[in-house]
Amino acid sequence: MTNSIQGDLFASAPPALPDGFRYAPDIVPEDLQSELLREIPQLPLKPFDFDGFEGKRRVLSYGWKYDFESQRVRHAEEIPSFLRPVRDVAAAFAGIEPDRLQQALVSEYAPGAPIGWHKDKHVFGRVVGISLLSPCTFRLRLQRGGKWQRASIVAEPGSAYLLSGAARTEWEHSIPPVEQLRYSITFRELL
Repeated sequence: MTNSIQGDLFASAPPALPDGFRYAPDIVPEDLQSELLREIPQLPLKPFDFDGFEGKRRVLSYGWKYDFESQRVRHAEEIPSFLRPVRDVAAAFAGIEPDRLQQALVSEYAPGAPIGWHKDKHVFGRVVGISLLSPCTFRLRLQRGGKWQRASIVAEPGSAYLLSGAARTEWEHSIPPVEQLRYSITFRELL
């Protein structure tokens, strides 16, 4: 599948992606993807818990975990060695040192699992997402003057996206229900 930006069906040109958003297809080498896909299914992933609501995706945090009840981060298990090579890829893509990406969230999206509209919590800075196994539509939106600006991109397996600047602090993002099993690794900078 090719990189495509989807917008309003009636627009003459696709909307521009927000300032601070970058996307790169095929950034994670095939051998590294294969290694990750051997390791991730073995992890003790748990249903995403948001204030007592159980999401359809399963997750596991490393480095730091955001506690929705206390609205703070707390220490989690150290980022494991098998995630460090992909963290290096994510950091190089974002133009920052790997040690700046102190939190890793591994997510499993079963068929039909979405993630609703949200902004990452204020305790985090730049966010780098890695997409694995199957594609998803990564949607962005911003409300200005009572109107929504929208943009979306297909995040292919082995791709990465960066949320920084306005894309990180002003725009919301979401993923509609996926059609096939998908994994993602989200690396976050702690402020």
